[in-house]
Amino acid sequence: MSEQDTIISTFGTAYREVAVGKIAILGKDTPLRLECGIDISSFPLAYQTYGKLNAQKSNAILVCHGLTGDQYAASTHPVTEKPGWWESIIGLGKPLDTDRFFIIATNVIGGCMGSFGPKSTNPATGKPYGLDFPVVTIADMVRAQALLIDYLQIDQLFCVLGGSMGGMVTLTWAALYPERVFSAVAIATSARHSAQNIAFHEIGRQSIMVDPDWCNGRYYDERKFPVKGLSVARMAAHVTYLSESAMHRKFGRTLQDREQVSFGFEADFQVESYLRHQGATFVERFDANSYFYITRAMDYFDLTENGGLKSYFVNSKVRFLVISFSSDWLFPPSESRLIVRALNAVAANVSFADITTDKGHDAFLLDVPEFFVNLSGFINGAANARGI
Repeated sequence: MSEQDTIISTFGTAYREVAVGKIAILGKDTPLRLECGIDISSFPLAYQTYGKLNAQKSNAILVCHGLTGDQYAASTHPVTEKPGWWESIIGLGKPLDTDRFFIIATNVIGGCMGSFGPKSTNPATGKPYGLDFPVVTIADMVRAQALLIDYLQIDQLFCVLGGSMGGMVTLTWAALYPERVFSAVAIATSARHSAQNIAFHEIGRQSIMVDPDWCNGRYYDERKFPVKGLSVARMAAHVTYLSESAMHRKFGRTLQDREQVSFGFEADFQVESYLRHQGATFVERFDANSYFYITRAMDYFDLTENGGLKSYFVNSKVRFLVISFSSDWLFPPSESRLIVRALNAVAANVSFADITTDKGHDAFLLDVPEFFVNLSGFINGAANARGI
């Protein structure tokens, strides 16, 4: 098994060059057929690993990121130089203990941190694909990850888990490859994307499209970047990740660096300044076209089609944990209960935790002790059953 350790990628508004970690070149012998009907071959998938694979190869955990995440789940991000997005969960003595488990985190296809995506070079033109990149689905992302697991010579994953879009990926793994998944944790997610969430994604995409620097997705060629549009898309999305009570507790109507309102349109309020900061920092690390492709993959996600959700899990031996958060209005607890009812209907092994918190959808990324307790309890129980 050979491995290319790093790949160089242009990035963001400054087009900085950054090393993006481990790269597997997949689909060399047999192309991957995407759901849109296009075959892809010899394509890169970027990933990071934490911990050590045991001799039996029975302790591997696949961590699946959300919409704007990447492979840097528990290590410093090379662009932002900030800690990994799940360092509260992954590490020595943490729920995903790296002294016990081998953690794999990938950047999905369609992404912008080294995996095959719109920034990749189109061999037909010698230029980045842009919107000529094929539309991908959640199932396509999972099939690409399955090729990576083959590449790593792992027959069965001990656990697949993730929140938000990562929860969609987790459910799809259990649906498509039940024999390759011992346990699965679906967090703050749903079995299909709702009309409301599709609407929010469309607002984000339209925000990018009206930026003159988007150049119909050809901004790479023009050496431009739709900073304003992508920033607004991020601001709108970020509001959905919080709850009203959390926003009020954190910001209220507190003014930003002033004692009275300006009677103008500067950032008078702290919450305005916060959102502007979120938008400004996001464009440093994320590609606008990747935002199009990944949001579209989520929009297309629907496990309730073709015979219904429960048909995917008949006779499944996977152990499931489904977790929701009481104040999550993006993926409310009712969505998780729909998944649990379907699993119960086919007598699957499923546990459910609806955690009371005011931290909204992003609770799975924050310090929520009850979440840690439930996740640790499930992981430890499943590991004991697996003999890890």
